[in-house]
Amino acid sequence: MSTPNKQAVIDYLLNLQNNICEALQNIDGGKFIEDTWQRDEGGGGKSRVLAGGHVIEKGGVNFSHVFGDKMPASATAHRPELAGRNFEAMGVSLVIHPNNPHAPTSHMNVRFFIAEKEGEAPVWWFGGGYDLTPYYGDKKDCVHWHQTAKDACDPFDQSYYPRFKKWCDDYFYLKHRDEARGIGGLFFDDFNELGFDKSFLFLQSIGDSYIHAYAPILDNKKDIPYTDKERNFQLYRRGRYVEFNLVFDRGTLFGLQTGGRTESILMSLPPLVRWEYNYQPDENSAENILARDFLPAQEWVPTEVTEQ
Repeated sequence: MSTPNKQAVIDYLLNLQNNICEALQNIDGGKFIEDTWQRDEGGGGKSRVLAGGHVIEKGGVNFSHVFGDKMPASATAHRPELAGRNFEAMGVSLVIHPNNPHAPTSHMNVRFFIAEKEGEAPVWWFGGGYDLTPYYGDKKDCVHWHQTAKDACDPFDQSYYPRFKKWCDDYFYLKHRDEARGIGGLFFDDFNELGFDKSFLFLQSIGDSYIHAYAPILDNKKDIPYTDKERNFQLYRRGRYVEFNLVFDRGTLFGLQTGGRTESILMSLPPLVRWEYNYQPDENSAENILARDFLPAQEWVPTEVTEQ
């Protein structure tokens, strides 16, 4: 297994942040504002936020690199062998909330984690993925999103897309609502099975493919006319996004438990949201079609796994 190269990961992540921000600025016409921060316990990051844009109501693309000598409970709960090790965690995390209800929210995260202890081999892994949260369903968008994800995975192993798609479907699920947050994508964690060099290449493939998955959807939907009813439904469905991030999201819990910068951790929350008591859409409405035909987990693109 090849030796981890932390600096190479940092360089890639900073470049990825730049490329994604540039692509989104080209669609929106506005500018991301950068906020550099330091963490008292070690490390820091660069938060970039675009708010009140022509296309993006609120979007954040954050880089962070934090380290410390004590693992948080969110990490040691499922990896008890990490207790007593110092750690470094680095990644790019983003959430884009568009103005237009016909344009879906998107989330992406790619990260590297390493825990070290003198005299012992380091424990390290990559994780990340991306998922799409539409408010009004469009099958063409869903197919494009998932096909792009599959194309990023297939050169490494044809079993990765179906494996990480299912993981995403299972992870981004609101158990208390018994419904999915969106139409999924990819989610993987604790990934080191290819050795460092190839595992890092896999991470880069996922990170680089995100903007190819999302930009065409955002660009095509940004100028569609919409009604107050559709805007209110978008705000209602954003409530599900908030519920997931505050109740289930492992990255949110890790950031808060490690003393991360709260403003950056909660950057993922939308600026406006609403909850409506016992909301019931009309049976044949577009709002009900989202719940009936798009949110249940399904196969958006065909997969054929061949023997390696």
